[in-house]
Amino acid sequence: MKKVFLAVLLIAVLVLSGCLATPADDGIQSSDNSAVSSPSESAFDESVATGSAETIGKAHSVSNSNAKSQPETTLSSNPTSKPQAETSTKAVTPKVTGGKTPSTTKAQSSATPGQANALRSAKSYLNYSNFSYDGLIGQLEYEKYSHDDAVYAADHCGADWNKQALGAAHSYLSHTAFSYSGLVSQLKYEKFTEAQATYAADRCGADWNEQAAKKAKSYLEHSAFSRDGLIAQLEYEGFSHEQAVYGAEANGL
Repeated sequence: MKKVFLAVLLIAVLVLSGCLATPADDGIQSSDNSAVSSPSESAFDESVATGSAETIGKAHSVSNSNAKSQPETTLSSNPTSKPQAETSTKAVTPKVTGGKTPSTTKAQSSATPGQANALRSAKSYLNYSNFSYDGLIGQLEYEKYSHDDAVYAADHCGADWNKQALGAAHSYLSHTAFSYSGLVSQLKYEKFTEAQATYAADRCGADWNEQAAKKAKSYLEHSAFSRDGLIAQLEYEGFSHEQAVYGAEANGL
């Protein structure tokens, strides 16, 4: 009887201990479940957070790339338009080459018909004869050009008046004999200036002794002279005494 009672008491203790252990186990499992579920939930949260961060990062990088591409496009368009503006500016800017239009060409382009004809006549005269500036004007006026047209032609004919005087001196000396001063006087009579006439007499290459001898011969061909009379006549023509004596002696006096 006593054994039966102990057995019943043991079963009751075991039952009670089982009932008490079940809530505890449930609590442990519940805490375990919550512990298990926490990593998955935090992992989910981290993935969501990570995904959000990556998405935001990508969106930020896209916006940054867009933000960079716009300024680059703007900067690249401005330099492109600037050289085009410079090119167009250079295209319309006349380049200076330094060439000069001859004054004669300018004069002819702006000349009146009367001036152009007078200039043509002046150049024609200078092609076969020598003229001083004033002598050329006088010749053109003789051809009935107006004084203004004649002056225009003399101003624009391009003549070197020193060379014209020298040419005239050579022409005179080829036909008759002159002393130095006589040649200067003849050139001045043809309206060359004193300076132009002197320039020609200095450079004509004449031998003034020989010029005196030629002049003496010319006198003796047309008239009779004594020695002293011939010498005096040569001196009157501007030869020096020595040159006159040479001329008389060269002709036998």
